[in-house]
Formats: sequence, C-alpha cells, structure tokens
Amino acid sequence: MTTATEQVALDVQPVLARRDRLFVWTDLLIPLLCVVVVVSELFYLSQAPLDSIERDLVSNARIWEYTQQHILITIVIVVLVLAVAVPLGVLITRRGTAWIAPFVLGFGNVGQAAPIVGLIAIIGSFAVGFWPVVLIIAAFSILPVLRNTIVGIQQVDVGVKDAARGMGMSPRGILFGVELPLAVPIIAAGARTSLVLAVAVVPLGTDLNAGGLGRIVFPAIKLDRLEALVAGAVFIAVLALLIDWLGGIAQRLLTPRGIR
Repeated sequence: MTTATEQVALDVQPVLARRDRLFVWTDLLIPLLCVVVVVSELFYLSQAPLDSIERDLVSNARIWEYTQQHILITIVIVVLVLAVAVPLGVLITRRGTAWIAPFVLGFGNVGQAAPIVGLIAIIGSFAVGFWPVVLIIAAFSILPVLRNTIVGIQQVDVGVKDAARGMGMSPRGILFGVELPLAVPIIAAGARTSLVLAVAVVPLGTDLNAGGLGRIVFPAIKLDRLEALVAGAVFIAVLALLIDWLGGIAQRLLTPRGIR
C-alpha cells in the first residue's frame, strides 16, 4: 500500500521530468503561431489591391532584406550589452570594486531614462549608419542585464559559497563555478528583456540609415500607406515574439540542470 509521502513523490515525478526537459511540444506553439501570421500576411499582401508604392515597400525581397538587417542589428546590440553589463555587474558585487556601483548604475539609469528619439536625433546630427544606432540602443538596453546580473549574483546562498570556499575553491573559481552558473536564469531573463527592447527600438534608427524593418514602417507613415504600415508592424511584432522565444530556449539550455 502506497503511503501519502510516496504518493506525493509519484505525483511530482512527471512534473519534475517535464521541467527537466530542454524542449517540450508546447514550445512549438509560438513559432507555429508566428509562421501562420507571417504566411497569412504575405498571402494577404499578394492579393490586396496595392498601388505601386505599397507594392514596392512590401515586396518579398525588401521584407527579407530588412528582416535580416533588423536581426543583425539586434544581435550586435545584445552581444555588446552582455559584454559590457555582465562584467560591470560582477565588479559591483566584488568587495574591492563595489565603490563603482553608484557610477555604473547611474549610467544605466540615465541610458534608459533618456528619450531614445531625442538621442537618435542628437547623434544623427553628427553621425549616421549602423554603429551610431547600435551604440545608442545598447546604452538604452543595458540596464535590465546590469541589474539582473547584480541581483542574480547577490541572491546566491551564502552557505553555498562558504561550502565552495571550504572545498578550497579560489574566489575566481567560486565566481565562475558557483555564482555565475546559479545566476544564469536571472541574467538570461534580463538579456531577454534587452532583446525585446532592441527589436522594438531598432526601427527608430531608420532615419540614421541603419536598416531594419523601420524602412517599411516610417515610409508608410510618411506616404500614408496603411497596408504597408500594418505589414511592417506585424513583422516587427512577430520578430519580437520569435526572438523572445529563442531567448527562453537559450535560458533553459544555459541553466544548470539542478535548478532548471
């Protein structure tokens, strides 16, 4: 006869097994939804009575070209944000360099609080192209990763670090072998937020000739072409959903198995 404790253990096992998997069938829902939306939109555009201007704006070649540009800009922004925010977050949590916290957090807060359109307009007076837009949006997107890196490392249990220290691990070994792996889920959540922010803000760099799907949206606004405007907005939304979905899969993959 099964005891209450054994029954609870039996009930929990399937849940733990599902949680431990890197991929389950429900993970397919978001990409399938995105495929349906994109195919439906493309089919509608192929049948809609568009004039020559709209037809040129939303041609398959242009949509594909601008989508590739949008993805490239977003990836470069997030790589830059991670390369800057994670080391700075680590420094803030070290006893010897904690004094830099007010300056670093102040920079992150100013970057996100500053009006992004105003920054783009100001920088656009001096420079245009890919890198000015990347640097502006990276400064705007750095705070979530920076804050989550600090929180993720600080939430690691002191007892775990003491145990690692008792085993003879060096401070660097504790950082890379204990603190950062345990902080991965929180850092990755911040990176996902930065990804979505970047995808949403990249179109604002269109006037600086950086590329991306903003090249459909803003000309459509200026030329009063509603069909093209809606199409551009739909593709940006789908891209944001897909990138957030990929970020979620990566977060699960990078999280140590014991805390997944």
